[in-house]
Amino acid sequence: MDLSTSFMGHHIQSPLVLGASPLSDSPDHCRELQDCGLGAMVMESLFMEQIEAEHRARFGRSGPGDDPDPERGPTAYLEKVRQLVDALDIPVIASLNGTASGAWARYAKLIEQAGADGLELNVYYLPLDDTESADDVEQRHLSVLTQVKESVQIPVAIKLTHFFSSPVNLGRRLQRAGADGLVLFAPLFHTDVDLETFTVIPALHGSDAGDLGSRLLWLAAMYGRVKCPLTLSGGAHTHLDLIKGVMSGASAVQMTTAILRGGPDHAASVLAGLRSWLEGQELESIQQLHGTMSLLQCADPQAFERANYMKALQTWKR
Repeated sequence: MDLSTSFMGHHIQSPLVLGASPLSDSPDHCRELQDCGLGAMVMESLFMEQIEAEHRARFGRSGPGDDPDPERGPTAYLEKVRQLVDALDIPVIASLNGTASGAWARYAKLIEQAGADGLELNVYYLPLDDTESADDVEQRHLSVLTQVKESVQIPVAIKLTHFFSSPVNLGRRLQRAGADGLVLFAPLFHTDVDLETFTVIPALHGSDAGDLGSRLLWLAAMYGRVKCPLTLSGGAHTHLDLIKGVMSGASAVQMTTAILRGGPDHAASVLAGLRSWLEGQELESIQQLHGTMSLLQCADPQAFERANYMKALQTWKR
C-alpha cells in the first residue's frame, strides 16, 4: 500500500503531518511518531513578539511588558531546529508566527542555516482596523511571503486564517508570489469576558470535528485552481477525516490536537485505519483519491455551493 505524497516540495511517506505543537520540544517523541509512519512534522511556532523581546533584552531596552524566556526564545528555537533535524529522517518544518514584516526574512535565513527542511509562515492577523481595506490585508500576506522567499532557498508555505473575502483568488496570488504550499486554516483564538474582573480572557481551544467542514469546502474550491500543494489543518482526528481531506484536495493533513491527546499510538491507529480503508476500496495508493471530491471533479459541484445551503435549511428537523 503506497501512502506516499508530496508536502512542500518533499516526497513524504504518508499524508499524516504533525501540526505545530509542543511535541516538537521532544526529539524522542518525534522519533516515535516518525516510526509510526508520520510523513513530516511542523515545529511549535516562534512568535515575532519573542524575537523582539529577546532583541530588546540584548540591548538593554526591555520594557515592563517584556518577559523573554531563554528556553523558548529565538536562540533556543534555532537549537531545537538543529536537534530535530539531526534526530529525524522526515522533513522538519519550522514555523514563524507574526503580523507584519519585522524580522521575518532575517530569522527565516537563520532557520534555514540551522537545517530546517521548510518554513511555515503563520501570518495570524485580525483585521480590526476600520481604515484597512481587504486588499491591504491580503497585501500584508503577500509582502511577508515575498520577503521570506527572497531570503531563503528552502520551501515556504503560508498558513491562512478564515478572514478573507475571496480565499481562492488569494491562494492563486500567493502561489504566483512563490508559495510552496498553502495550509488551511490556522486555529482561531477565542475570547471571553470575565464578568467579575471585567477583563478579556484569551483562550485557544483544541480542534474538534466541527472545524473540518470549512476546511473541506475551501480545499475543494482551491484544488486544481491553486497550483501549489494544499494542506488541511484543523478538525482532522481520525483516518476518515484524513481521507476526506485528501479527497477534497489536500496533499497532506496536519493533525495536532488528536496526537497531543493520544500520542504515537493514535498516529499509528490513524495510519492503520487508512491502510485498511484503502484495501477495502481495492485501492493501491492514496494518490488515487487525491482531489476526487474537489469542486473541479465532483459529480455534483453544486453540493459545495448555494444549493447545498438551501437544501440544508429546508431539510433540517428538530
